[in-house]
Amino acid sequence: MSLSNGDFDYIRKLVYEHSAMVLEDNKGYLVESRLALVVRREGFVSLEELIAGLRAQPFNGLHWKVIEAMTINETSFFRDIYPFEALKDSILPDILKQREAERELRIWCAACSSGQEPYTIAMLLREHFPGLCSWKVKLIASDLSKEVIERAREGCYSQMEVNRGMPAKLVVKYFQRIGVQWQISEEIRRMVEFCQINLLQFPPAMPAMDIIFMRNVLIYFDQETKKSILGKARRLLRPGGYLFLGGAETTINLDDSFEKVPLGKTTCYQAPSH
Repeated sequence: MSLSNGDFDYIRKLVYEHSAMVLEDNKGYLVESRLALVVRREGFVSLEELIAGLRAQPFNGLHWKVIEAMTINETSFFRDIYPFEALKDSILPDILKQREAERELRIWCAACSSGQEPYTIAMLLREHFPGLCSWKVKLIASDLSKEVIERAREGCYSQMEVNRGMPAKLVVKYFQRIGVQWQISEEIRRMVEFCQINLLQFPPAMPAMDIIFMRNVLIYFDQETKKSILGKARRLLRPGGYLFLGGAETTINLDDSFEKVPLGKTTCYQAPSH
C-alpha cells in the first residue's frame, strides 16, 4: 500500500485539526503502516478506498479511528526508570509533607497509552508508601484514544510487554497469568481512574493536581500548541506541584514560570509555589 502526496496531506490535516499532532514530511511510512491496520479492520480493499471514504463523508467514527491510529504511542512499565526513582526518593516525600494536614494526593498521567505508566506509579505507591492507604489518593490516567483506554482498563499485557521493565518480584506479586497474557491485579487496577481526554481541551471539572506526568507527547505538537498545553498544565497544578516531561522535552522558552528541578539522572519542572 502506498500513499499519494495529496492523500498524505489530507491525513496530516485531519490529524492536526482534531489532535494538534504534527505529522512531519518523513512520517509517510508510519502513516501508511498505521492506516493499513485500519484498512484491514474496517474491511476496505486499499488505502485509496479508505481515504476516498473519509473524504466523502462528514466527520464521523471512521475519521476518529484514523486519528487514534496515528496517535498511539510507545510505552512500557518503568519506562526510563529515572523519573520513577525521582518520584519515589524526592518528589513524593516532598508532596506528602506538603499535604500532611489534608492527607490527599492527586496525580495525573496524560497520554497514558495502554496504561503501563499509571500502573507503574500505582505499584510504586503500594510498594514504598504504605501509609497512603489511609489517604485519599486520586490517580487519573488519560489518553486521546478510546481504544487504548479500554485496553488499559483491562490491564492485560503480553509476555513481551511484561518482560520490558517489570521486575520479576512485581510480576509475581501483582500479576496473574490468563492464557498467554498477564493481567494486573484488581487491587492495582482499582487505584487508577482511566478516561478519554484530548489535551487540547482539558476538562474544566478536573481537580487540581499535585503531580502531572506528560511524557513524550509534547514532541508531536507545534510550538504554539506546546505553549497552550503547558499553560493549562501549570494552571492545573497546585502551588509547588511537579510536572514530568519526556527526556527530549522542556518548558524552557515555552512556559518560563516553571522552575527546572534536576533530580539525579532526570529533570522535572515545579510550578510556582504561590
